[in-house]
Amino acid sequence: MTSVRRLAFSLPMSDARLLSKPSRLPATPPPQFGDLVAWAAWLYYVDEMTQAEIALRLGVSRASVANYLQEARRAGIVTIRLDPGAVSRTAAAKALAERFGLAEATVVPALEGRRVDTRIGVAGAKVLAALLEEGDTVGVAWGRTILALARAAEPAGIERLTVAQVSGSSASTDDFAPELCTTLLANQLGARCVNLHAPAVLSSRDLRDRLLAEPALQRQFALINSATKIVFGVGDIGPTSTFHRSGMLTEEDLGRIVAEGRAKGVVIGRLIDAAGRPVPSPIDDGIVGISVEELKAVPVRLCLAGGPLKTEAIRGALVGGLATHFVTDSDTAERLLSGS
Repeated sequence: MTSVRRLAFSLPMSDARLLSKPSRLPATPPPQFGDLVAWAAWLYYVDEMTQAEIALRLGVSRASVANYLQEARRAGIVTIRLDPGAVSRTAAAKALAERFGLAEATVVPALEGRRVDTRIGVAGAKVLAALLEEGDTVGVAWGRTILALARAAEPAGIERLTVAQVSGSSASTDDFAPELCTTLLANQLGARCVNLHAPAVLSSRDLRDRLLAEPALQRQFALINSATKIVFGVGDIGPTSTFHRSGMLTEEDLGRIVAEGRAKGVVIGRLIDAAGRPVPSPIDDGIVGISVEELKAVPVRLCLAGGPLKTEAIRGALVGGLATHFVTDSDTAERLLSGS
């Protein structure tokens, strides 16, 4: 949002109050103003009157009012100034879209003392609302940012809207609770909710394959694979990450993967490298959820992610084409664009 400084002049408070009182003023401008141009500018920009109302007040035509306002700009009576921060964020969003081939990028200002995942989630809710269409099936992943989006979402008023969980459930923390993210978002949007009634990770490929052969789960995965849009985050794999605390991998396995250095982050339970390609992990055969390639098959892919610990992981996801739409904070945007 731009911040605009409307007027280059000011009046004493008593005079400003006098002008804003509804009264029949003559066409001759008050003594505070040199001419009708300055008076029209005040009425338009400060008193927020319409051009039609100003024309009636001044006893002139609407065309004359429009000319007065243009002249006020030319004469420097009125100056419009964009907030540099807003301009830089807009420029960063455009640069991100161009750099990573995105349909759209959104950059929110980073504020000290405010959780970046919450701010990105709130912005992501607005982006998602603008993207939704009648008949959409929206796949939902998990994580702190996705949960923030779900909490910030508002009723969509869209017919035949379905929200579907794209990875299995877990009895872990709220941050790793795909069913919570899905249910909350569906309730907020007033949409049909389809949870995935299966664990996030099973102990063997054979067990997973037999479970996924069940007709109920086959129908659920058919719905998931028909998703028109998907909302997901990008995580790091460090000791404080949601993925680490999820317990999907043992401490030993995760430590070995981190030491190898190939994996840079995680997307919907799948490890990815610096180019967004899947990195094999011991749990791959037991994961119940969509793969990286299935993610890329969804037409609209809204990625929400930010924070210094996730920069490498986010860059990998964007380089790999995992997202079509991206929401982040200004600090992360700067790091992604600078290569740091």
